[in-house]
Amino acid sequence: MKKIVSDSIQFACGVKAKNRFMLAPMTNSQSYEDGRLSEDELNWLVKRAEGGFGIVMTCASHIHPNGKGFPGQLGIFSDDLIPGHQRLTKEIKRFGALSIIQLHHAGMRSPRALIEGSPVCSSDQKKHDARGLDLKEIQQLKHDFIAAAIRSKASGYDGVEVHGAHGYILTQFLSSEINHRQDQYGGNLENRSRLILEIVDGIRKECGANFIIGVRLSPEKFGMDINEIGWVCTELIHREIDFLDISLWDVKKMPEDPQYQNQSLLSYFTNVEMKKTLLTVAGKIHSSKDVNSLLDLNVDFVSIGRGAILHHDFPKKVMSDPAFISKETPVSEEYLKQEGLGQAFVEYMRRWPDFVLPQSS
Repeated sequence: MKKIVSDSIQFACGVKAKNRFMLAPMTNSQSYEDGRLSEDELNWLVKRAEGGFGIVMTCASHIHPNGKGFPGQLGIFSDDLIPGHQRLTKEIKRFGALSIIQLHHAGMRSPRALIEGSPVCSSDQKKHDARGLDLKEIQQLKHDFIAAAIRSKASGYDGVEVHGAHGYILTQFLSSEINHRQDQYGGNLENRSRLILEIVDGIRKECGANFIIGVRLSPEKFGMDINEIGWVCTELIHREIDFLDISLWDVKKMPEDPQYQNQSLLSYFTNVEMKKTLLTVAGKIHSSKDVNSLLDLNVDFVSIGRGAILHHDFPKKVMSDPAFISKETPVSEEYLKQEGLGQAFVEYMRRWPDFVLPQSS
């Protein structure tokens, strides 16, 4: 049956989203340094709910102060942060959208200036001045992810996405290039996958059957291997997680590893037997044509980043206009503020080449 963008979708846990659009988790650096939600972050996210996204996901939200990955990062590491999150989820739901928080720990990618002590990793990394965690600390890390999910449910979120991509702490365990442990959390793929699988199992046990659990994975870069990530996906599907979020950077790209270049990167995952688990992808989805092409390729719902920055109502535009194409960049600071970005987010976007017009003198 052909998938329609405006169709509702149902996750394995029974929760429904009103359409096939999710706001991708976007770094924006516009909350407070102590992890509290800011008015600017609230406005950015709620405006996307108002704009028609069936699912609104937060930025990567750190589950421990020493896992902070960027300035102004939203946190979910303390019960003191729950009131801000409760306010956010209430506002998102006012527009009929689901709210999902992304659980994150930067590991060796935590800037030293933002944390106390050294960054941590699966094993010692001199290049990043990061130390390997001992077994007791790994158990604490697992507990921190699960506790953050419990906190998220108490905050009113419909679910969580466990961030296992982009070279952050869980990638650092998955990667054979980074993880040099000799115990049950290192060595073969089963051991390197143990932590992320235990976290997912723990969240399901503590948060219940009707709570959405998603996992984001990188299929390449950061020491990842496509076949290994395919095996991890299968293990997660067996656990009946609700969705897999495969971070492609570009949904049309070919694999970087020559041994996998006989087919598109996306096809390695659209051909997986997903059973009850839904598949979403992100990366250069700019138009109605792009969205519909992905649905035809067996993607269940799309995650929109750049398009959502430029159009708070990207879903409404796609659903109403089959010829819609996202606005070209660069755009003015004033335009981005009209679309709900705070000043800190605008400044962050200046890091993207040719995205924001230079300030006039």
